[in-house]
Amino acid sequence: MKTEDIEYHADGARLIGYLAVDDAKAGQRPGIIVAHEGFGLNDHAKDIARRLAEAGYIAFALDYHGDGKPLTDMGEAMKRITAWMGDPTGIRLRAHAALEVLMRQPETDTKRIAAIGYCFGGTTAFEMARSGEPIVAAVGFHSGLGTASPAQPGKVQAKVLAQIGAADPMVPAEQRAAFEKEMTEAGVDWRMTLFGGVVHSFTNPAADTLGRPELAYNKSADERSWRAMLDLFGEVF
Repeated sequence: MKTEDIEYHADGARLIGYLAVDDAKAGQRPGIIVAHEGFGLNDHAKDIARRLAEAGYIAFALDYHGDGKPLTDMGEAMKRITAWMGDPTGIRLRAHAALEVLMRQPETDTKRIAAIGYCFGGTTAFEMARSGEPIVAAVGFHSGLGTASPAQPGKVQAKVLAQIGAADPMVPAEQRAAFEKEMTEAGVDWRMTLFGGVVHSFTNPAADTLGRPELAYNKSADERSWRAMLDLFGEVF
């Protein structure tokens, strides 16, 4: 397993992402962008990148806050996220720069690229799809579904998979319904999986340490959502 921190720049920010690839395997393979949760690039996202590399992909965990490390101030993180929710131009620029890094790697099959993300990282993967990036799949785990720049007919190239806890107060039923309407009207090949009784951050075991009832790891939903992602990859790749 080869892992590497890669510095890149976008939207006036110095960004440091994390690349993982099985260098014992020869040849090109599909590439996966991994977008981290709201706090920033952390061990959760890096672990996902390594798991994807072990599964036969090359993965680049992007950094959308900067300097390749999580923010310590949740207020600052929410300030940035709220701004991007109001105008996704900046997050789209940062995600595009990460995509360019991944596509430059010699192991990457540039015709087979997907983006996945967690929490606002899932929103980021969907913004990549909405903006027409050359990705064949976009997968969001406990991801926000709203946008200020909805998908337009004929622009989205990716098949879209949203995986949401049905009891997640951050992604209520009306937000899910609006996403369904948006995707359908744009002619997107989309699907949504709801996990009954599951709240936010269900893929991250560290969620249980925060003492917030709306955040909780759920082993079953974590494992099922991972299998659903791999199933979609098997379809598009």
